[in-house]
Amino acid sequence: MTSPTPISEPTPESAPSPDSPAAALSPASPASPASAVSPVLAEVVRSGFVEGRHRGSLVVLAADGSVDWTLGEVTAPVFPRSTNKPMQAAAVLRAGLDLSGERLALAAASHSGEPFHLDLVRTMLAEHGLTADQLQTPADLPLDPEEAETYLASGHVRDRLTMNCSGKHTAMLAASARNGWPLDTYLDEAHPLQQLVADGVRSASGEDVAHVGTDGCGAPLLSLSLTGLARAFRHFVLAEPGSPERRVADAMRTHPEYVAGTRRPDTWLMRALPGTLSKMGAEAVQAVALPDGRALAFKIDDGATRTLGPVLARTLRLMGLDDPILTRLADAPLLGGAVRVGEIRAAF
Repeated sequence: MTSPTPISEPTPESAPSPDSPAAALSPASPASPASAVSPVLAEVVRSGFVEGRHRGSLVVLAADGSVDWTLGEVTAPVFPRSTNKPMQAAAVLRAGLDLSGERLALAAASHSGEPFHLDLVRTMLAEHGLTADQLQTPADLPLDPEEAETYLASGHVRDRLTMNCSGKHTAMLAASARNGWPLDTYLDEAHPLQQLVADGVRSASGEDVAHVGTDGCGAPLLSLSLTGLARAFRHFVLAEPGSPERRVADAMRTHPEYVAGTRRPDTWLMRALPGTLSKMGAEAVQAVALPDGRALAFKIDDGATRTLGPVLARTLRLMGLDDPILTRLADAPLLGGAVRVGEIRAAF
């Protein structure tokens, strides 16, 4: 029987230079061909054996907005998934909807489906003369596994309101109702509200939208490069106070539990590092902006969200951050027989 591969050092493919961790990172350079194989960003280690690898791409911006360093392809379009939600929330403000505090944070949320999330969605619907039947979210269980178990044990079934995007959809419906726009087509790409979203995405990212798809919740999904996504988050953090972008960023940072949930990394990071804006998206997309204007965005090619914490923690460490929250984010155990036997770790 072959002995497991030792893991005292990263694999040669992803090993950093002994001189400097940053020396292994790609400096800003022209885009590589789209067909190039992405670098390994995370490894799956079980019982001392590297049993899997996750590839992806990552960009880090300096405080002045320039590209500091990259891994992989960061100029080709990707679907940012729910990392676009701050831009969607800013659009409802531009449409004249008066939201603030927890309500505005929930409009930009992928909420966990905890009772306080669902209660506020119901409240917001009632405040604007709407009903849950008007939501066009697919029926779903709470995003948080513990909440889903509790929800099912209470005899509930999948519901539109429980879906993690219901706060965003409520805000979109309310903005449409305020302006007399059609409610039954509020998710159409040509709807006035969705046109405001598209304008905001282009403005914040500095890019044209190359592809339009349909997100998991049914809303239009606008592509960006990872570089454009990082620039958009930077734009929100540095926007003028009182602007729609800054109002969204401030609400998210002040009420992060409404953006995610009490057991979610986005909440932990925004609580631990005041002024930080953080949002994950499906298919393993993550964007973060620091209060000094530095920003990052990455995507794991195979969509494995289990890699997000380790990759994010490693990136923030390479950016010079040192906080106990990074240890918490990096901890991604693998279990065997209900006992920890390995981990998912960053590989750069």
